[in-house]
Amino acid sequence: MKGQKLILPLSLFFCSLICSGKGYFEWTPALRGAYEKAISLRFGEAETELAKIRRDDPENLMLLHVENYIDFFKVYLNEEEEEFETLEPNKDRRLDRIEKEGDKSSPYYLFLQADIRLQWALARLKFEQYSTAFFETNKAFKLLTRNTEVFPSFMPNKKDLGILHAMVGTIPDGYKWAVDLLSSMEGTLEQGRAELEEVVDYAKKNDFIFEQEIYVYYAYLLLHLDNDNEAAWKLINTANLNPSQNPLDCFIMANVAMRTDRGDKAIAILEKRPVGNQYHPFYYLDYMLGLAKLQRLDMDANVFLQRYVDNFKGRNFIKDAYQKLAWYSLLHNDGKGFHRYMDLCKKTGFTVVGSDRSAFNEAKSGDEPLPELLKARLLFDGGRFQMALDVLKHRRTDDFMALKNKLEFTYRMGRIQHKLLLYDDALAHYQQTIILGADQPWYFACRAALEQGHIYELEHKYELAKAAFKKCLSMSPDDHKTGLHQQAKAGLRRLK
Repeated sequence: MKGQKLILPLSLFFCSLICSGKGYFEWTPALRGAYEKAISLRFGEAETELAKIRRDDPENLMLLHVENYIDFFKVYLNEEEEEFETLEPNKDRRLDRIEKEGDKSSPYYLFLQADIRLQWALARLKFEQYSTAFFETNKAFKLLTRNTEVFPSFMPNKKDLGILHAMVGTIPDGYKWAVDLLSSMEGTLEQGRAELEEVVDYAKKNDFIFEQEIYVYYAYLLLHLDNDNEAAWKLINTANLNPSQNPLDCFIMANVAMRTDRGDKAIAILEKRPVGNQYHPFYYLDYMLGLAKLQRLDMDANVFLQRYVDNFKGRNFIKDAYQKLAWYSLLHNDGKGFHRYMDLCKKTGFTVVGSDRSAFNEAKSGDEPLPELLKARLLFDGGRFQMALDVLKHRRTDDFMALKNKLEFTYRMGRIQHKLLLYDDALAHYQQTIILGADQPWYFACRAALEQGHIYELEHKYELAKAAFKKCLSMSPDDHKTGLHQQAKAGLRRLK
C-alpha cells in the first residue's frame, strides 16, 4: 500500500515538470500571416488563421500576442466601453497562460507580457482610466527592463523601451507627479532616440517582424519631439507601407502627410484608402479626409465629416467634427447651419482629446470666427502658405476690434511667415502675440513662444531658443497646453 500511495504524488510531480513551461514562442509562417492580417485590420481572416494555429500548433504562445493585437485594435478604433469591458478579461487569461506555460528562457517570455500590458494601457486612455494605465505601463516598463538585463541585444525590447524612455523624458512638469507617484519609470529623449535608431538600423539589415512598427515609432518621435518634419516624411516613405491595401498604413501615411504640410498628398492617399467587408471599419479616415478637404476649401468636405459623425459610435473627435461642419457652414454663408452644428458640438461627444476640448470651448463661448481669419487658418493648416498669406496680407492688427482676433491675426501672420522662411517678420509677429496675449486664456502666445524657440534653434541662437521655450512653459492656455509644453520641454532637452 505504501508503494501505491507514493505512485500518485510522484506521477503528479513528474507531470508538473513536463507540463509546466511547455509553451514556446516562434514566429512561424502561419503566425506571421495572421499577424500581417491583424495589422491590416482584416480580423476575420486573421481569426480564421488563428483557429487553425490553435488546432495545429496549440503550444506556440505567440498566437496570444496576435490575438491581443486584434482585441487592442477593436477597442482602440471603436472606442466603445462595453466592448472594452467584454474583451478586457482576455488580457489576464493570456498573461496567466504565458506566465504558467511559457518558456522562461525565451526573450519573448517577458516581452510578450510587457507588450500586452502596454497595448491595454493605451486602450485604457480612451476611457480616461489614467491611474490603471500608469500602473500597467509601469509594470511593462519593469518587465522590459528585467528582460534587457538578460537579453541586452533583443530588439523588440528596445522597440518598446525606446518610445517609453523618450516619452518619460519629455513629460510636462505638470504631469511628472503622476509618473513619480505611480511608477518607477525614468528615461530621456536622447536615450529613447538612440534605442529607436538602433532598432531602425537593425530592421534595415535583418528580417524583423516589427519593422513597420519601429519605422512608425521613430517617425513620430522625429515629428513630435525632434521637430524634424522632413526627416519624418522621408522615413515613413521608406517603411514599406501599403496605404491602398492596409487602412492602418493609410492612416499613418496620411497623418504624417497632414502634419508635414502635405495636404494634397494626404487627400490623394485617403481617397485611395481600402474599403470592403474584409476590413474592420475605420471611420476616422472619413474624418481625416473631410478635414484635409476643408483645409483645401473643397465643396465636398462636409460629406466626409458628416459621414464620420453619422457612423462612428465612439468617443473622440465628435465635437471636433461638428465644429468643422460648423466652420464649413460659416464659409458657405449658412448661419443657421453654423449654429446648429455648434449646438451639436456642445451636446455630443467627449472632451478627452485636445481638439475636442478646444472645439467645445469655442462652442461654449458663443464666439463666431471671422471668415477671413478662419479661411487663412484652414489654408495654413493644409500647407498652402502663400494662399493663406494672400488672404491676410492687406490687413493690419488695428483692423480687428476684439483682442482674440488681434491675437489670432498676429499669431497667424507669424506662422505663415515662419513657413515661408521669412524669419525676421515671423519673430516680430510672434513677439507681438506674446506681448498682447501672454496672460490671456488662448493658446496663441504660448504657441508663438514655442515657434520663436524653433526659429532661434534653427539659427543656432541657443540661449535665445532656451529663453523662448521657457517662456512657452511659463504660460498656461486653456487649450493645447500639454502638447505645447511637451514640445517646449523636448526643445530644452535637445539644447542641453
